Order: sequence, then structure tokens, then C-alpha cells
Amino acid sequence: MNTKVSVIMPCYNAEHFISEAIRSVIAQSYSNWELLVIDDCSTDSSCSIITDFCKTDSRIKYFKTNTPSGSPALPRNIGIQNASGRYIAFLDSDDIWFPTKLEKQIPFFSGENVAVVFSDYEKISESGRKNNRYVFAPGDVNYFNQLESCYIGFLTAVYDSQKVGKVYFREIDHEDFVFWLDLLGNKFIGKNCGEILASYRIVKKSVSNNKVRSALWQWNIYRNVLRMPLHQCFFFFIIYACMGVKRKFTLPRRKPINRSIP
Repeated sequence: MNTKVSVIMPCYNAEHFISEAIRSVIAQSYSNWELLVIDDCSTDSSCSIITDFCKTDSRIKYFKTNTPSGSPALPRNIGIQNASGRYIAFLDSDDIWFPTKLEKQIPFFSGENVAVVFSDYEKISESGRKNNRYVFAPGDVNYFNQLESCYIGFLTAVYDSQKVGKVYFREIDHEDFVFWLDLLGNKFIGKNCGEILASYRIVKKSVSNNKVRSALWQWNIYRNVLRMPLHQCFFFFIIYACMGVKRKFTLPRRKPINRSIP
């Protein structure tokens, strides 16, 4: 079944990278998709780049926020609200998909309790240089192990809105971490399809690269958003910090490709 995938791409001043990101969607072997690009009031040439793509491919749609939100939550929510596909995927404007990504992921939704399908991914430099760094996630992710770390690589994820409805982002820091908790709940799991299917670009000015700020946001989520008791906050925060250190200093080897579909 070739069911439509809605791809949500927030954008802010991404003139240097967005063309490559959009082309990676156009290059998908799975052709039943729409790309919703939401411009958060960019001040560079992003708008003209996006509209040029819209003229050549009717599957690409352009939206713009009324005022700069300063966060990807609002642009993503605009995309989700306007999405017409059963499956909803995410790709930031500086990241890249491999050509067979969607084709290899969609069959994994055959599992009744599978609400999210994601994959492993590689890290590339700001200039696009490959450096043999890979991020590998567990085979399955549920609400409880998601509390330990954000195992689901956002640029790799697709969720099934028919199973869980349209899930929206809270306008908070680390909104992606809480988003997956809201989506999975106690009923659903995320499934890793077991291949490296995307490239995450490390941009020096990215907010996500500020580790101290990121840690404070994470503590706030445990304590004030999820309202955990203090001892649970410490427990999960220590695990989260250890996982962050492991990702920072470990250079994993490429693992064998798992092509099995449940």
C-alpha cells in the first residue's frame, strides 16, 4: 500500500542548506509524499529558494509564520495541522535523507502497536563532510526507556497519525523529547528499522550544541513538565547525562544491517 507521507520541514535562515534537504526528499524512491516547508520569517533568501522548488514540484508546499517564533515547535505544528498524509515525518532544513529512507521504513508499521518508525543516522560536518560518526538507537523504544534519553533521531522519525491521531508539539524547550513521550504513552512503541538512513548536520551555531543549556532544559522537563518526584528526577537525569557523554566520546563501529520486517 503506497500511503501518503507528509514531510514537515521547519526553516529559519537556511539558505546554505535547504536546497540539499529538499532534494533529498525529492530523491525518495517512495514517491507518495508531500513536503510542507514552514518558514519562520527568514531574513535570508530561504523564501525564494523554497518557492522555486514549489514551482517545479506540486508536492512541495510553502507556509510562513506571522511572526518569528524562535522555536521549531510552532512551524512543526503548522505543518502537522496542514498535513494530508497518514504518515507524518520530520526533516530539518539542514539535514539529509538517504534515497530509500521512506521505502524501507513504511513496511514496519505493520506491527499493531508500532506508532513510530525511526532509524540510525550518521553525523556530518557543517560543510557536509562525512566523519564516520554514527548514532545507533535501540531496536524498540517505549515511554519508559525514552525517559532515559531521546533515542529517536528526529530527522529519521515517521509516525502513524491513523493510530495515534495528530500529535502536536508543546512550545517548551526540548520539545522533541516530550513529543515522543506524549505520542508513545503507555500503549505504543517506536521501531528502529535497523539501517543508517539519514545525515545529521552539526551546525556550530545550533542551540542543541549548547550542552549546559540542554542539560538545564532536560532537568526542567523531568521536574516541572513531567512533575517527577525529586529522586526520580535525579535517577533519570544521571542516566541522561551518561548517555550524552557516551554519544560525545564514543566512536561506534558500523553495525550489521538488519533488513527484517516484523
